[in-house]
Amino acid sequence: MDIRPILISQYLASLAMLEQTIRACPEGVWHDERDKNPFWQAAYHALFFIHEYLGEPGEPVSLWPKHRPGYEDFGLPPDAEPYDKQAILEYLEFCRRHVAERVPVVNLGWGADEEYTGLELQIYSIRHLMQHCGELMERTGSRTGAVIHWVGQVRDRAGNPFSTTERNP
Repeated sequence: MDIRPILISQYLASLAMLEQTIRACPEGVWHDERDKNPFWQAAYHALFFIHEYLGEPGEPVSLWPKHRPGYEDFGLPPDAEPYDKQAILEYLEFCRRHVAERVPVVNLGWGADEEYTGLELQIYSIRHLMQHCGELMERTGSRTGAVIHWVGQVRDRAGNPFSTTERNP
């Protein structure tokens, strides 16, 4: 069994749910000062680590062109300028392409990372994304009544599971 199409599908399904959540988030929730970590930063954080965990083990991450140092970690730098919704949606799209490019070639074997196997790191990454997606879904839903629809899997344009040679789902 080739697990790569399943990983691509689950990454893309998770990103589709995060996209719904971002689009449903009004400005008041996006910048709500009651939140320890602003909505936009939690979304950025989740996207940053998808990008990082699909990188080459031991190699520095090729940063998103609009990356701002320290924004990936909770506890923002002083005087941090927030990302707007459009920028976060651009990063989400960047991560979709990154998933399609990297999952087919990422090392899923043992020793891919010091702490996790390559496969375990990808499952961890999807869980991490969904933990923050769930947090943001709850935040948006409880404050606005927005409903985010479950996305169980994503298929290619023809409705088929992704193949490991698929590069642009």
